[in-house]
Amino acid sequence: MRNVIVLSVLLLLLNVHHVISAPKGVTASLSAKWSRTPYLLETSEFIGEDGNEKFWQFVDTVKELTVYKQGESVRSYYNLIVKKAGQFLTDLQVNLLKFALALRSYSPAVQASQQIASDEPPPEACPAFVSIHGQHSCSTKDIKKLLKAAAGRPKPYLYKKDHTYPGVNKTDVPIVILYAEIGTKKFTSFHKVLSERAGEGTLMYVLRHYVANPKHQKMLLSGYGVELAIKSTEYKAVDDTKVKDSGANAEEDNSDEVQGFVFGTLKKSHPELTEQLVELRRHLLESTNDMLPLKVWEMQDLSVQAAAKIMSVPKFDALKLMRDLSQNFPSKARSLTRVAVKQEMRKEIEENQKRLSESIGVHPGDGELFINGLHIDLDINNPFSILDILRGEARVLEGLHNLGIQGEHQGKLLRLPVNAVDDKYALDIRHPAIMWINDIENDPVYRSWPSGVQELLRATFPGVIRQIRHNLFNLVLFLDPVQEESVELVKLAELFYKHKIPLRIGFVFVVNTKEEIDGFSDAGVGFFRLLNYIADEYDLSQALMSMVSLYNTVEGGETLSVDKISAYLKRKFPKASAERILGVESEYDDKRKDGALFYKKSGLGSLPLALFNGVPLSPDEMDPDELETLILQRIMDTTTTFQRAVFMGQLTEHSNVVDYLMEQANVVTRMNPLILSTDRKYLDFTSKPVVDDWDDTTMFSYYDTRDKTAVMAKRMKYFTNADEDGMSAVTMWIAGDFEKVSGRKLLLSALKRVKASPGVRVGVIDNPSGKPSEDNTVLYRAIWASLLTQKNKAATEFVQKLLREESCQLLQKGTKIKDLLMQGMDRDSFEKKFNTLEVDFIRSQQLFCRDVLKLSPGQQAVISNGRILGPFEEQEEFTVEDFQLLEKITLSGSAEKVKAKVKLMGMKAKQASDLVMKVDALLTAAPKGEVRRDVHFIKDSHSVLRLSPRENEVFYDVVAIVDPLTREAQKMSPLLIVLSQVVNVRLQVFMNCRAKLSEMPLKSFYRFVLESDVNFLANNTVSPGPVARFMELPESPLLTLIMITPESWMVQAVRSPHDLDNIHLQEVNGVVTAEYELEHLLLEGHCFDLSTGQPPRGLQFTLGMSRDPLMYDTIVMANLGYFQLKANPGAWNLKLRKGRSEDIYQILTHDGTDSPADAGDVIAVLNSFHSKIIKVRVQKKAEKMNEDLLSENSESKGIWDSIASVWSTFEKSVTGGGSKKDEGEKEDVLNIFSVASGHLYERFLRIMMVSVLRHTKTPVKFWFLKNYLSPSFKETIAHMAEKYGFQFELVQYKWPRWLHQQTEKQRVIWGYKILFLDVLFPLAVDKIIFVDADQIVRADLKDLRDFDLEGAPYGYTPFCESRREMEGYRFWKSGYWASHLGHRKYHISALYVVDLKKFRKIAAGDRLRGQYQALSQDPNSLSNLDQDLPNNMIHQVAIKSLPQEWLWCETWCDDTSKVSAKTIDLCNNPKTKEPKLTAAARIVPEWVEYDNEIKQLLRHVQDQEDTATQKHTPSPSQQDKVDTRRDEL
Repeated sequence: MRNVIVLSVLLLLLNVHHVISAPKGVTASLSAKWSRTPYLLETSEFIGEDGNEKFWQFVDTVKELTVYKQGESVRSYYNLIVKKAGQFLTDLQVNLLKFALALRSYSPAVQASQQIASDEPPPEACPAFVSIHGQHSCSTKDIKKLLKAAAGRPKPYLYKKDHTYPGVNKTDVPIVILYAEIGTKKFTSFHKVLSERAGEGTLMYVLRHYVANPKHQKMLLSGYGVELAIKSTEYKAVDDTKVKDSGANAEEDNSDEVQGFVFGTLKKSHPELTEQLVELRRHLLESTNDMLPLKVWEMQDLSVQAAAKIMSVPKFDALKLMRDLSQNFPSKARSLTRVAVKQEMRKEIEENQKRLSESIGVHPGDGELFINGLHIDLDINNPFSILDILRGEARVLEGLHNLGIQGEHQGKLLRLPVNAVDDKYALDIRHPAIMWINDIENDPVYRSWPSGVQELLRATFPGVIRQIRHNLFNLVLFLDPVQEESVELVKLAELFYKHKIPLRIGFVFVVNTKEEIDGFSDAGVGFFRLLNYIADEYDLSQALMSMVSLYNTVEGGETLSVDKISAYLKRKFPKASAERILGVESEYDDKRKDGALFYKKSGLGSLPLALFNGVPLSPDEMDPDELETLILQRIMDTTTTFQRAVFMGQLTEHSNVVDYLMEQANVVTRMNPLILSTDRKYLDFTSKPVVDDWDDTTMFSYYDTRDKTAVMAKRMKYFTNADEDGMSAVTMWIAGDFEKVSGRKLLLSALKRVKASPGVRVGVIDNPSGKPSEDNTVLYRAIWASLLTQKNKAATEFVQKLLREESCQLLQKGTKIKDLLMQGMDRDSFEKKFNTLEVDFIRSQQLFCRDVLKLSPGQQAVISNGRILGPFEEQEEFTVEDFQLLEKITLSGSAEKVKAKVKLMGMKAKQASDLVMKVDALLTAAPKGEVRRDVHFIKDSHSVLRLSPRENEVFYDVVAIVDPLTREAQKMSPLLIVLSQVVNVRLQVFMNCRAKLSEMPLKSFYRFVLESDVNFLANNTVSPGPVARFMELPESPLLTLIMITPESWMVQAVRSPHDLDNIHLQEVNGVVTAEYELEHLLLEGHCFDLSTGQPPRGLQFTLGMSRDPLMYDTIVMANLGYFQLKANPGAWNLKLRKGRSEDIYQILTHDGTDSPADAGDVIAVLNSFHSKIIKVRVQKKAEKMNEDLLSENSESKGIWDSIASVWSTFEKSVTGGGSKKDEGEKEDVLNIFSVASGHLYERFLRIMMVSVLRHTKTPVKFWFLKNYLSPSFKETIAHMAEKYGFQFELVQYKWPRWLHQQTEKQRVIWGYKILFLDVLFPLAVDKIIFVDADQIVRADLKDLRDFDLEGAPYGYTPFCESRREMEGYRFWKSGYWASHLGHRKYHISALYVVDLKKFRKIAAGDRLRGQYQALSQDPNSLSNLDQDLPNNMIHQVAIKSLPQEWLWCETWCDDTSKVSAKTIDLCNNPKTKEPKLTAAARIVPEWVEYDNEIKQLLRHVQDQEDTATQKHTPSPSQQDKVDTRRDEL
């Protein structure tokens, strides 16, 4: 009641001056450049991520779904799609699907297919078509005819993400690509024919999305931020030209509470007072939007006060409040100063911060997000990548959930450190077969060296190898003495030994092992015996010297022979008996077989071989010329590893270094590439099938792969050798045909391993070569019967006996199985079981082998804790040693750790072993991310916001650490709100507040555009899409709008009558609407020259499609070899640009692309909103080795003309008029570059352009930075070009991610003026003149272009010194600048001329960026970035000082010099702070004349447009028809 009275009073007060005005605000939206893609196709892509099998099942389910589109409302059609998808997804995945559809995350994938189709191109009036090796047809009837001659035509190119029908995929059949829209009738008719044929194996069927007539409806995107930053109004820089308002009205967010009044409720209860309530709400907002600056003492506690306020509201509103406070901070700041903070809260925050700083290096004010312990860096991650992380985690979380693991156990298992697959395995070198030539720890030669491992930590000069008396570095050479390559390797070993490199050197000689061979018939054996003799008589080092001198007798190109050895023996040891040393009865033959045996068992590749600390060197590293530097480099690299070990206390004075090295996780006793390969496949055990029957083969065949696997796991029986706790950490399944020798051998080896190793169990799967019958499954049924009926020990012994070849021979001769039974077996139950076993379950096993393990009948495979090894080749042996290695690798991966955790769950041994196998497979199959952190807080009652997850469901563990008044909070709070709507979360948010703030923590309003599901309007149509709305803004401040988008997006404003750089709500009626467009997705890359390892500066790439190969181009920077190209979803071809780039260079290899690494065509497919970064390696052509891309002298006539300026080829159409000259003659053009942002500066820019044109007869081409131009400027520039007869081009460049980002818009624009001059313009542009927008030109700029820069890359005008009264403001005359510049001048950046050839040649751009990177980390440096940077670099990149008359500005130059001024700049005056417009009219008389002339032109253009619009405006009835058309889904 009280509220109603207060309300009435307030309304009465307001009615005194009752004027209803439309609510004011700002809205910004971002649409894609392509049309809206159907939700059904996006859903199919989402499901396709879970595997090809699911994709095609879904396609079959929705074959003709689009017929429902007509009858249903848009909402119910959307729900129908989600329901159909739900048949293949879990509830959690359905929520993620809705989120993906709201984000339009898969739209680029659909659009990429659409673009590939348009490149075919599609036949006329064709709703769907097939392409068969380049020939097209719209009808299923033509398929047969087109297939006939297909083999003679080249095969089409297939992309990694193509959807290939899972038929019998043979390589020699024709490929048919269907371009169609899933769910349409036309698709179904094609699909029926093609899927049947693909099933038979007569063709390969590939499907690509193609919508024949896409509805041209805009698709609004989300996943980006919008900032309204408060601008400084020290210098008034706002245009006074009035703009027409858009007439748009803001939808109010009525649910909000303002000063205790909840307006949503009030409007419902008092509908008759709606207008007055709107006014009251505005009045209250105006009174709370108190923008008066705060005193410093009021700011100190703002961060903690915000946290206190957030913690004081109910849990479920806390995140919304955090979002509100951080995103609208400037207008909430004053109200926060009144919040009281409890002492306990301050104390708890401090304690938690201390702990966080020590444990994970997070400091007060930092913002960090962890999902299931994975660190999510919000600078790199965006909603699209977070969706991917959520999906990846969902597989593991649901897997654990399905395996019955919940609550605390989930987190513990997730955080287990799963050893990443290591491709640097080492072989154990503690083996007696190695002949060590030296021992650094014990040999007298090294006695003078220090022996403490602490010596490793002593500082030395870089590149110095520490000499320490420990065997830290060990080189083992496996050699066949007779091989030619051995000679150089032995000499290299001697070199290391002689120079006292701290390297222990060992040899393994692999020689003939036959007893009857002696040293007179085999040079290798002779060499070995001679070596043993010398080592016995003298010592090993002497033996090494002898080896070298023996090899020195061998001429180049020859090999060691028996004669050479005998001759050497006679010469060096005349008294020795050759017969006794080399003959049959030699006493020096000891251990001859050891080397060959060790080599064979080790499983290493072909000789010669080298191991460094056990790690084998690859064959291409074995070149003796390279090996020396490589070994020294390895010593340096390994030293740092040892230093870390000593520092961490893992390696101490008492450690045996070799033992320490050989106990590392990557050390194995055998090298088997199959086991150690990094490309691993795993079974998925996480399914929960309704039935687990394998006796009914027909039923079994209908299960999907996961269900088949689950049934196998449930029904499997094992030979075990359990640990003392009864559990087995390693479960191996052996699949094979046990009627074959190879199958029996394999199982026998496995059983031997079981016997030797507790904690391993073996299951057996039959995969007969033929159709399973009683005859070809005898052995397997006997094995199975013994597993079912006998005790473990008896079964194991019986099966081992059964597998021996003699038993098999007896069986073949007619002996019965029962005659082979052993003592201690239960004969009756065995015979009963054996005689009654059906073969149906073996048929099911064979199906499992075929469908899941991908084995042909009779093939063999081994599965270890779900990891599939196989199929094995026919001759491939898998020995007991291999099983031992496999067990070690499985245990060290994560099995051991999983077992320890499962043990704590207190289950029965069999279930526990099953669970270890299933969890291990799940965790090791998951992609290896970074380490999961365990983040927890000491206390959490006052400073941690906690939200509990829903019970008995899969949940994500989310921890956020954030200061509520930071940019991170502006972004994180909406993200957390959406996360909690999409998935079940256990959320903890710690208020990581900064104490004692000295300035306002946030100076902007912010919105993060993100929705958890597709929104619908009340009439069941789709809402227009996500939009950033700022409705409660104070009207007094001047705001500038900044779009903060994912890294690889290039956006531009396409529609807004308002000046988005200077938004002043006091002067606006209604809402400022800003419409942006995602103009390009970037393709970024790094390019290196293979021969030099350096980036090829000035190399040009072009990007296009097969029908239009040159759409965009770019130049490679020297910084990181970086390049960027504008693209959009689709398949793109990257080529070297025709001209010098292509003449001198060729592309050798490339990574991250979608074509094979060594393919000449570089194809990159952009099919997601993620960044696409590729690596390209090029090399000069043999005949062009001495040519330089940027050299002046080697240019042949006409090259530049062949690459005439087509930088932004898309903009070709807008350049006013083209070149009129002949091809052979280079055009004389004045190239003028300028940047402008905001309507005022664009007005100045037009005037500058006219002033340039008035004073020159040379043709002019203007280059503008497109990134910040307003839509109105871009619309009118072509009209100006037409009237004044100039050319223009809009250039674009996205600030590279690796270069320090500026957050303030003005500083970003300054950066663009100076940092990218070498890559913004084509190489054809020799010289460019930068002219500030607010300049008026009074002379011919041709003179400036032709001015002699005397070898400097650019020329600037120095600051004027003649106006005496400004002396106190000349900052460059004292302090840092005075000392840095010395006698040089400080130059102004309003006008400069750049010799681009020289600029590129001396790598000026790269130097400027390098210096910028170093200086910009300090927020106080480079206060005038575009000016300070070149002046700071004056010693490295020379500046030619231009004559003073080239730039006159009233602030610094006296009035007398104005007469001779060639250009006049409207510099800001720090003394008078005079607004620009006033100054312009006062200082430059002709300015007003130019201004009026341009205004008249713009009015004329506007009138023409208005007339055209009136002609095309539809009548009201037509308008209604347009509006009511159905939303396309």
